[in-house]
Amino acid sequence: MSVASHVTELKKKHAHLSDMVERAQRSPAVDDLEIASLKKQKLKIKEEITKLSHN
Repeated sequence: MSVASHVTELKKKHAHLSDMVERAQRSPAVDDLEIASLKKQKLKIKEEITKLSHN
């Protein structure tokens, strides 16, 4: 897998996690720990995208 295609896949995952966080924040049934976990995953992906984009 090329770096560009890997970055594209990571961006898709990041967008999906953004959607999940948005939906979770609107749902009273979702606890704050789950939202925090989703946000951490999203941040890790964003950091990896940044690292790969600057190489």
